[in-house]
Amino acid sequence: MSNRTAPKLLAEFIGTFALIFIGGGAAAVVGDGVGLPGLAAIAFAHGLTVMAFAFAYGPVSGGHFNPSVTVGVLAAGAMRVGEAAGYIVSQLIGGIVGALLLRAVLGGAATGLGTPALAHDLALGNTTLTVTPWAGFVIEAVLAFFLCTVVLSTAVAGRAQNLAPLAIGMTLTLNIIMGGPLTGAAFNPARALGPMVATGNFNDAWLYLVAPIVGAIVAAILHAGLARLIQERISAAEPGSAARTPAEAARTPAE
Repeated sequence: MSNRTAPKLLAEFIGTFALIFIGGGAAAVVGDGVGLPGLAAIAFAHGLTVMAFAFAYGPVSGGHFNPSVTVGVLAAGAMRVGEAAGYIVSQLIGGIVGALLLRAVLGGAATGLGTPALAHDLALGNTTLTVTPWAGFVIEAVLAFFLCTVVLSTAVAGRAQNLAPLAIGMTLTLNIIMGGPLTGAAFNPARALGPMVATGNFNDAWLYLVAPIVGAIVAAILHAGLARLIQERISAAEPGSAARTPAEAARTPAE
């Protein structure tokens, strides 16, 4: 392992560990049936954790803390396969260690440790809703798509500059407010796998591991396609620079 790679892997381990310990811990402590205030608390616990550690470790590793984000960045051509594999292993280990420590400090797995689960007989107005595995797959994939789109557009493309962690943390928060009651809103294989290992509950594990990867790849494909279109537009305008608008002139090829 090179001296340049080790700090990145450690940063990804610590950030993912913190996400599971704080986010999963909040879900375990707040529990179910607490309405919007409790859901908001869980959402902000996740969002603020990612935001804080992205500010701390973004310059070191990019602050992924999520295998699906790493896959999206890889699919967008912004990192190497070997480096991405190291990130994913570090994230998964960080998630498992975070969940195991959470189980130890909470005295066992009775709280569920924030393990995501599909909703059954969820009360919505005058009806109840049960989320099927197919619907859960779509929800998790879409939430991962949103997160990876924001990561690629702000952190990777550099459009938000130093505010990228804020945008990423808020996206995480909004995703959980919407998807939390439906699927647990993990949209992160490490966030799902850690508590599953610690509790021994692997219900719908395939969904929580695969769906975020699918959403991330779709986000990367669209990101690359939009980048090509913008670059072609800039290139077409080059001979007649007078025809370019101020907004076009301010764009960089990375956009």
